[in-house]
Parts: sequence; C-alpha cells; structure tokens
Amino acid sequence: MSGTSPATEREIDRNLFITVSGPPGCGATTLVEGLAEALDCGYVSGGELFREIAAERDMSLSQLIAKTGESEEIDRALDRRLRTIAEKWGTANKAFVLESRLAGWIAGNRADIRIWLDAPDEVRADRTLDREEMTSEMQVREVIEEKRYKSYYGIDLSDRSIYDLAINTGRWDAQGTLELALTAIEQYDIENDEGAFATTDFEI
Repeated sequence: MSGTSPATEREIDRNLFITVSGPPGCGATTLVEGLAEALDCGYVSGGELFREIAAERDMSLSQLIAKTGESEEIDRALDRRLRTIAEKWGTANKAFVLESRLAGWIAGNRADIRIWLDAPDEVRADRTLDREEMTSEMQVREVIEEKRYKSYYGIDLSDRSIYDLAINTGRWDAQGTLELALTAIEQYDIENDEGAFATTDFEI
C-alpha cells in the first residue's frame, strides 16, 4: 500500500464515528487519509498523539518508545487521550475517524463502525522497509504490546470479534481497500443496526 492518500471521487455524507486499527504496515494511515477525504471529516492517529507526547517531554520517538518498556505510564497517557477523543466524537453526530491499534477497544460502543486491517508479515515488512525498526524488532514489539494490553486492561488483541469489517490489505491495493471501507460505510443502516458486538468499558 502506498504511503500517499489515494484519491477517490466518492463523497459520502455520513455522520459516523469510525475507528481503524491494525499492526504496523497494515495500511491504516493511508486508509484513514482516504476516509477523511471522502467523508470530508477530521481524523486523529495514535502515532500523531505519541509524537505529541514525545514533544511535550522533549524526547525523541525512540527515547519515548524505550521509556514505554520501563513504565506503563506512557501507554496509559496515550490511551487516556484516545479515550477523551472517543468520548467527544462518540456523541458529536459528525463524521470522524480515529486510528490506533487499540482504537476499536477504547472507543467501544461509542464507535459506529470499527475496522481492522492486516496483511501477511512479509507484506507488512516490505511496506515498512523505510522505517527505523527491523522486521524482527517490529514483530517483537507487536508481541510485547499484546502482552501489555492484556496485563493493563484484560484485552486480547487477537480477538477480532468486536470489528465490523476486517480487510487483508495484502489482497487489495490502497484504492481497493478504501472502496471496500466506503461501501461498508455507505451501506450501514444506523437505524436498523442490531449486529454490533457490545464492548465493556475498561479503566485507563
């Protein structure tokens, strides 16, 4: 999936709060940018918030990442910001997209549609070649994060049951992935929605 936002001529007028989640290299940033363009709405990414926290603490991203291994305080600080955003947009009746690996869980029942993206390891590794971390380090970090969230909140990140739409982005390019997501958003009938999986709020 390319690193640029795919252009689309579809414009959808839906006041839905949408979350996008997935591991590094899944194409979440590209999809979020495409959704924001098509829905003419704002978005926030967990990576953006993480960079904000690093800047506030006068730390580099690598320094802040290293610090997360020493204390759960930074993870929780990020998650509290995500929860605040979810609480705001869950009642705003306006379109908005929130992206982070934990966004679907943190937004919970406030979200109208929760999307999960993934791709085979070799595909994601190829997409992240220009990033600082090596493929092996990326995989180790994913395992560590899964253990952290299980320890912090009792969340099993391998549980995909909360997501309304799961897409293997190794099978579709950026435009195809965006079209799949937009079709789901366009066809979603909020008035007759009886299929959402309830998610219990957890303390952050």
